[in-house]
Amino acid sequence: MSWDFETEPEFQKQLDWIAEFVRAEVEPLDYVLESPYEVRSDKRNKLVRPLQAEVKKRKLWACHLEPELGGQGYGQVKLALMNEILGRSRFAPTVFGCQAPDSGNAEILAKYGTPEQKKRYLQPLLDNEIVSCFSMTEPQGGADPKVFATRAELKGDDWVVNGEKWFSSNARWASFMITMAVTDPDAPPYRKLSAFIVPADAPGVNIVRNVGVGDEPEGAHAYMRYQDVRIPKDHLLGQRGDGFVVAQTRLGGGRIHHAMRTIGQVKKAFDLMCERSLSRTTQGSVLADKQMVQEKIADSWIDIEQFRLLVLRTAWKIDRYKDYLKVRKDIAAVKAQMPKVFHDVVTRALQIHGSLGVTPEMPFVEQVLESFVMGLADGPTEVHKITVARQVLRDYKPTTGLFPTGHIPALREAAIRKFAGRIELEV
Repeated sequence: MSWDFETEPEFQKQLDWIAEFVRAEVEPLDYVLESPYEVRSDKRNKLVRPLQAEVKKRKLWACHLEPELGGQGYGQVKLALMNEILGRSRFAPTVFGCQAPDSGNAEILAKYGTPEQKKRYLQPLLDNEIVSCFSMTEPQGGADPKVFATRAELKGDDWVVNGEKWFSSNARWASFMITMAVTDPDAPPYRKLSAFIVPADAPGVNIVRNVGVGDEPEGAHAYMRYQDVRIPKDHLLGQRGDGFVVAQTRLGGGRIHHAMRTIGQVKKAFDLMCERSLSRTTQGSVLADKQMVQEKIADSWIDIEQFRLLVLRTAWKIDRYKDYLKVRKDIAAVKAQMPKVFHDVVTRALQIHGSLGVTPEMPFVEQVLESFVMGLADGPTEVHKITVARQVLRDYKPTTGLFPTGHIPALREAAIRKFAGRIELEV
C-alpha cells in the first residue's frame, strides 16, 4: 500500500512559480479592473492578455482539459493544488484559463458538442475570446430541476424555448448560454430535462435585469426571460432527456475546484488575522498574547487543515476511481463544509481587525457574504448534507433484536460464552 502526502518535486516547482506569479502579477488586477469576464474591454485585455500568454508559454493554460484541447489533462489532485493558489485572486482563474462557468461549459462542449459547435463555441471559449453562461436555476424552482418550468418544444427543425431563469451568471457578457429546459414533462423526474446551446443574440433571449450580491447595484447574475427563442435542432447537447447527465459533467469536478479556490480565500483571511494579531497592541500587550485571540487562530488553522485534507482526499478518490458517482458522498461533504469553514475563519479575522474589519477597506465583509453564496452555488448546503447522510446510511443495516448491537449486557454475555473454556469466572 502506498500513501504519500508529498507533492512531486517537478510539480512543486510549477506551484511555486504559480504562487509568486499570482502574488506579484495577478492579484493587483483585482484593484484596477472590474470583472474578469469583460472580454470586450480594451483596458482589461491590455492587462490580462500578456499574463495569459505567459501562462500558456509555461504550459499551465486550462490544465483541466486534455492536450488535444490545449490543456494538460491534469487529474483532480493537481488541479486542486493549483486552484488553492488561484483562489487568492478574482482574476487568477481567467489568467490560467480555468474560470467558472466557462471551464465546466467547455467540458460539456468537448464531450457533447458537434465538430461545428466546437469550432463556433468551444475554441473561442478555450481561447478566452468569449465567455459563456450556465442558465439552469429558476425563480420558482431554486436548485431543484425536478420542478423547473422552462420548456423547449421541437417545432420542425428548431427547438423553441420559453421560460424564466434566475441567477444566470455572466449572461451580460456571454456569447452563449448552456440552458436547461423541460422537453418531456410526462417522463420520469430525471428524464424530463435536456440541455441546449442558446446563442446570446438569438431573438427572444432577454435579460430582465442583472442582479448583484449584497449592495451591488448591478451585478453579474441575470434574471432572464426566454420568449419563443428558436434554436437549431442540433443545438441539443447529448440526447433528449439527458439534462441531468450533461449537468453532472461539469458539477463534480467544479465543486472540488470551488472548494480549493475557497481555501485560497480563507488562507488569505487567515494570513491577515495572524499579521494583525502580531501587530496590534491593546491592554498592554499584542493581540497574539490574548488567549481568546489564540483560540481563534488555533480554531481557524485546524478548520483549514481539516477541510483541505478532506478536499485533497476527495480529489484523490476522483483520480483513482474516474467516476464521480463513486465519490458522490465525499463531494457532497466538501460542498457542505466549504461555506462553514469560509464563514467561520473570515468572521474571526474580521473580529480581530475591529472596526476596520467591517469597512470596505478590508476584504472581510465581502468574504462573509461570499461564504453565503458558496452555501447556495451548485446546490444548497442542506441538499448536500442529505446526500451525505443517505450515502453513509447505505453502509449500515438495522438491527432485528430488541436491543442495539452495542447493548453491553448482551455483549458481556457473549464474551463470557466465548472465553468460558479458557478462564474462570465468578458469577
